Amino acid sequence: MHFVQAKPSPEYARYIGRKVAFITVLGVCTAALLALSLGLGAADLSVGGVLRALVGQADNERARLIIWNIRLPQALAAVAAGAGLALCGAAMQSVLRNPLGSPFTLGISHAAAFGAAVAVLVLGDGRMTASSGGATLLTQPMLVVGAAFCSSLAASLVILLLARARGATPEVLVLSGVALGALFTAGTMFLQYMADDTQLAAMVFWTFGDTARADWIQVGILAGVTLAATAYFLLNAWNYNAVDAGDETARGLGVAVDRVRFAGMLVAALVTAVIISFLGVIGFVGLVTPHLVRRVVGADHRFLLPATAVGGALLLLAADTAARLLLAPKLLPVSVLTAFLGAPAFFVLILRGRRA
Repeated sequence: MHFVQAKPSPEYARYIGRKVAFITVLGVCTAALLALSLGLGAADLSVGGVLRALVGQADNERARLIIWNIRLPQALAAVAAGAGLALCGAAMQSVLRNPLGSPFTLGISHAAAFGAAVAVLVLGDGRMTASSGGATLLTQPMLVVGAAFCSSLAASLVILLLARARGATPEVLVLSGVALGALFTAGTMFLQYMADDTQLAAMVFWTFGDTARADWIQVGILAGVTLAATAYFLLNAWNYNAVDAGDETARGLGVAVDRVRFAGMLVAALVTAVIISFLGVIGFVGLVTPHLVRRVVGADHRFLLPATAVGGALLLLAADTAARLLLAPKLLPVSVLTAFLGAPAFFVLILRGRRA
C-alpha cells in the first residue's frame, strides 16, 4: 500500500511562513544588535574599528582589548543567557501548565543567591579586591560559582522529588517552588545579618546579575548548555503541545506525561543553575519573553521554542546594551534593568489571569 503525502494548502503555507519570517526577523535583529553593541560604551568605537578588531587588525591595542576581552564575551554571554532563560521559561510554563512558571518564580534564583552567600560567609570568600576601574571583584569567583550551582541544583531536585512523591501536578511544583524561594530568601537574609561589612558587600555584589563578569570559558559553557537544551526541547515539542491540551488528552495520545514533565523540569533547572551560577540572578527574562513571543507565533512549540530562544537573546542583549549606556562610564548591572522592565509585565500577567 502506498501513501501519498497531502500537499499543504496555500493558507497553511502562509500561516507557517509568517511564523518562520518572524523568527528570521528576530534572528536578524539579534545579529544586528550584537554588531552594534560592540561599538557602544564608555569608549565608543566606530563600525570600521570594531570590524578591524574582530579580524585581528585593530587600530591599537586598546581597541583590541576592549572588543576581545570585554565587549564580545559580555555580548555573547547575554545572547546565550537570554536564550537559555527564555527557553527554560517556555518549557516550565508548558509542563506546569501555568503562565507564571519560570526559573525566577520557582525559587531556583533564590537558591543560587543563598549558595553564593554561603560561599562568602562560611567558605571564606569574603574578601574583596579593588580593580583598576574601581569595581570590586571576588577573590575566589569559582568557589562562589560552585556553591551557587550546587544550591540551585539542590532546590531544583527538591521540587522534582516532591513532585514525584505526590504526583507531578502543576500545583505541587509551583507551590513547592514558592515555598523554597521564601526559605532560601530567609536563609540569605540570615547570612547577611551575620556577615561583616566586607562580607555583606561581597554577597550583594554577587546577587547583581551581570553579564560583564563572564570570561571566554564561561561563554563557551553557557553556549554549549543552551544549545543542548534547545535541541532537547525541540525534540519534545510535540509532547509539549499534547500536554498543553491536558494530561488526560496527552496520555490518550501516548505521551508519558509524568516523565515528560519531570525531564523537562530537570533540563530547565540544570540550564538555569549554570546560567545563574556564572552570571548571578537575572529575573523576568524567562517569565516575560515566552508571553511576548506567544502573542505572535501562537502556542505551537515547534515555533514557540525557537522564537522564544531568539527573542530572549534579543531582549537580554538589548537590556545589557542599554544598561551599559545609561550610567556610562559606570556599568549598570543588567539585572536592575530587567527587573524594572519585567516587574510591570509580571503585574499585567497577574491582572489578565484574574480577569480570565
